[in-house]
Amino acid sequence: MIDLRIVADKDTLGRQAAKLGADAIRAALAKHGHANIIVATGASQFEVLTHLVAAEGIDWSKITAFHLDEYVGLSEEHPASFRRYLRLRFVAPTGGKAEFIPVDGEGDPQAETARLNALIAGKRIDVCFAGIGENCHLAFNDPPADFETEQPYIVVTLDEACRNQQFGEGWFPTFADVPERAISMSVRQIMKSELIILSVPDERKAKAAQAAVEGPVSPLYPASILQQHANTVLFMDPPAASLLKKA
Repeated sequence: MIDLRIVADKDTLGRQAAKLGADAIRAALAKHGHANIIVATGASQFEVLTHLVAAEGIDWSKITAFHLDEYVGLSEEHPASFRRYLRLRFVAPTGGKAEFIPVDGEGDPQAETARLNALIAGKRIDVCFAGIGENCHLAFNDPPADFETEQPYIVVTLDEACRNQQFGEGWFPTFADVPERAISMSVRQIMKSELIILSVPDERKAKAAQAAVEGPVSPLYPASILQQHANTVLFMDPPAASLLKKA
């Protein structure tokens, strides 16, 4: 089920999402001595990461952090690189203490998915931070998403709506510059997370949020699969929640 929480604004959203995640990380450290997390990127995560890296009482040296996706063929020096984004907004502010497992799309993508799949295999994921795309994608699992593969990471083709979102958010100078392929964590791997924290601000996400929360569970609306997850918390601001019938 999805635990829906509508908050006043983006900063409140980021602060509350980060607090919930930090609490889960501290609980995992207390119970297991180590925590495995998934960190996300994109405009929806700016405030979340700002508050998460400032959280007190977390020994980041006992954290392994995976991330959701990366473009195929994009240099880490490119402003749109997700591993660059996370090195700046997560790794550096925590003093480089966490074990960060980057997704590297510059080489052979099949070899990279094999490397990542071996690293994450059998790992307990304590908390996954994520968002929802304008096309209702989850990570880079665009519609129709593969709900069946058991592979933790897969190579995907990005649809036009997804690429338009990346261009519209200002990550690329032209639409043609947005890569057509990416390496993405699969839907089933995301669903293995013990806690999933979704951050969804802005009116442009309203249709996708409505489909994810109130629509049928369908590969055509990838994030709708989270209706079947045991512990997903969705933070939204009022513009993002504006189309919800039950809000």
